[in-house]
Amino acid sequence: MNKTILITGSSAGIGKAAAQYFAAKGWNVIATMRSPEKETELTTSDNIFVTRLDVQEKDSMQQVIAEGIKRFGKIDVLLNNAGYGLFGPFELATDAQIKQQFDVNVFGLMHLTQAILPHFRANKGGTIINVSSMGGRITFPIVSLYHATKFAVEGFSESLAYELSALNIKVKLVEPGAIATGFDTAANFTGNPEITDYDDFVQGFLNLWGSKTQERTTAAAVAEVIYEAATDGTSRLRYIAGEDARELLQVRMSGEERYHEHMQQHWMPEMK
Repeated sequence: MNKTILITGSSAGIGKAAAQYFAAKGWNVIATMRSPEKETELTTSDNIFVTRLDVQEKDSMQQVIAEGIKRFGKIDVLLNNAGYGLFGPFELATDAQIKQQFDVNVFGLMHLTQAILPHFRANKGGTIINVSSMGGRITFPIVSLYHATKFAVEGFSESLAYELSALNIKVKLVEPGAIATGFDTAANFTGNPEITDYDDFVQGFLNLWGSKTQERTTAAAVAEVIYEAATDGTSRLRYIAGEDARELLQVRMSGEERYHEHMQQHWMPEMK
């Protein structure tokens, strides 16, 4: 029997690339998204089951899992990929923006993980792969809330890996750098037209970010890393995707003082 992966956020970017890559490798894929009626590419493959799932709707998760099991027999891997970025000064974020950032990036991931675990325990095995970010271990200005969610995913995943190891259930983290998916251009922004004190700094950082991230890792390349995490048979926790992520994380691991000096020198905009 071919193995099966359930993927969240499959309508675009890393999620869609992963669905296509795993399907090409002979896997069955449960490709979930908020608006499956709009999907035209993934629906052409017999081994891809496209279905609706909004990770903010906890009550529908068990039904999606049951439908996937009915279609393919069992689920071997859960890929928690759904997520988005909230950019901008923290002071200007609304309560609703803060809540949604955590609902999607953290609580949705946790709820779906909880929902799949009974199936993995019954099968005496399974793998959970959480798409984090280099932003789960390093930080940039004006992305504090996104970073907060990814740091949460990192800590949650690392601890969970320990407690599930005795049940033959693996937990993996994939940490991409800047990806050519339009992720940051599609990000939500905090803002308040009455507060302009941050404007020059924000624009300065966005210009810096644009100039430093012109060469990006493709979603397809990240999908290959995800496949490695799903199939290498090890208990390795972290998988880095992208040379920019690799370089910055190496700086981080070289020591706090060097890391902070590097970020101040290379990632802070020059202010007049």
